[in-house]
Amino acid sequence: MENMFLYGLIAVNAIVSFKGFEDQFFFRKYQFHMGSIRAGEQYRVVTSGFLHADIGHLAFNMITLYFFAPIVSQSLGDFSFLLIYFASLVCGSLLTMVFHGNEYSYSAVGASGAVTGILYSAILMYPQMTIGIFGIIPMPAYIFGIGYLLYSIYGMRAKNDNIGHTAHFGGAIGGYVITLLKVPTLFQDNLLMVILLAVPIVLLFILAKAGKL
Repeated sequence: MENMFLYGLIAVNAIVSFKGFEDQFFFRKYQFHMGSIRAGEQYRVVTSGFLHADIGHLAFNMITLYFFAPIVSQSLGDFSFLLIYFASLVCGSLLTMVFHGNEYSYSAVGASGAVTGILYSAILMYPQMTIGIFGIIPMPAYIFGIGYLLYSIYGMRAKNDNIGHTAHFGGAIGGYVITLLKVPTLFQDNLLMVILLAVPIVLLFILAKAGKL
């Protein structure tokens, strides 16, 4: 059954994204736009997660989802897979609101928060699995996960690209927390990895508290 939900999510992302490519009014109506959300259009917190900037953006997110979704759904079940996907999507948007709440012109689109939540959930459960960077360079999953979030912190501080690093980070937090709630035995079975994968999350809040972000 997990393939049905996975393919369903990919199909919805593709349909909504292609509609947005062709219809700028539709795109602007449902994208994450801080001013509009602050004005009461909270639905954008979710709908923006099904729009993408271009085909490359859509393809990257869906390919990542395709490879890591089965790990989560087979380990935790269909309901938990969907819960992590949508909760991570919302967490990504909420963290973006925390860091960009006063930037009324701030806008973003993409399933990156949801996909990163699925990715981080899979890494938390199987930290020693190998991830191929660019499909070529092998790397232990936990090193990739930690490095990815540290790079996201750098991106949040530098603000020199159009990537929604904050949404990625929020999604990872969602995936991390829900996975631990679903599999509390990870604290006993692999406490070191639980702690290591939490390091970037703790660092983010330390930097935020110190006003460094």
